[in-house]
Amino acid sequence: MTQTHKRMKKRFVAGAHCPKCKAKDSIVLFKENDIETVECVECDYRDQQVEAKVAEQSSGQVIGVFKPD
Repeated sequence: MTQTHKRMKKRFVAGAHCPKCKAKDSIVLFKENDIETVECVECDYRDQQVEAKVAEQSSGQVIGVFKPD
């Protein structure tokens, strides 16, 4: 059997610093199961942000929208 893998498109965020290890240009941004995800390629930092519309529908409130520096 062969497995089909959908390649995840990851994009580096130019000039962004990791909030954990402070490394510059180490943050990648991608969508995982329709959840916006950022992670550092230098350490184990990872954060996820549900899109505002999804968050609003599920709880009626938006906590925040991820905007890289």
